Amino acid sequence: MTENWRTDRIGSALRGENPTVLRRLDAGFAVIGDVQFLPGYSVLLADDPRAERLSGLPKGRRLSFLADMDRLGEAVERACRRLDPAFRRVNLEILGNTDPFLHAHVWPRYEWEPAGLVGVPVWLYPRDRWTGERFALGPRHDALREAIGGELDRLRSMN
Repeated sequence: MTENWRTDRIGSALRGENPTVLRRLDAGFAVIGDVQFLPGYSVLLADDPRAERLSGLPKGRRLSFLADMDRLGEAVERACRRLDPAFRRVNLEILGNTDPFLHAHVWPRYEWEPAGLVGVPVWLYPRDRWTGERFALGPRHDALREAIGGELDRLRSMN
C-alpha cells in the first residue's frame, strides 16, 4: 500500500486503502490520528468527499455525522479512561480551516499534560509534537486502536 491515502483520506477509506480506519460508521469513518502526542486522538471523516462543511450535507446526513461524532467521542473517552487513569475529558471539534473536507477531531485530554498546555486548545502545542517521529502513529498504538475500535463496536450494539 502506498502513502497516497494521505492525499485522499476519504477516497482511500471508501476503497478500503486507508490504514488509519478504525471502523465504518453511519455517515463516515472513525480513524486514529496520524499523531498521538495525546494518545487516542481520533478523527471522524465524512464519507462524502464532496462535503466541505457540515452544512454541505442534507439534514439527515448532518444528524448522522453528528451522532457518529458523539459515538467516536464516547468510544475514545471509554478507551482512554480505561488505559490511562490520568484521563480528564474529550474535546470535540469541527474546524475546517485547512483541510477542504468535512471532518471532526476527537482529542483526549490528560492530567499529565504540561501546565501551560493542559487548559488550551491542542493546536497551541509545540510544532515538534505534530512532526516528531516520537509522536507519529505506529505499531505501538495497536492496543489503543483495538481499544477504541472495541468501544465503537460496544456502543453500536447498545443502540
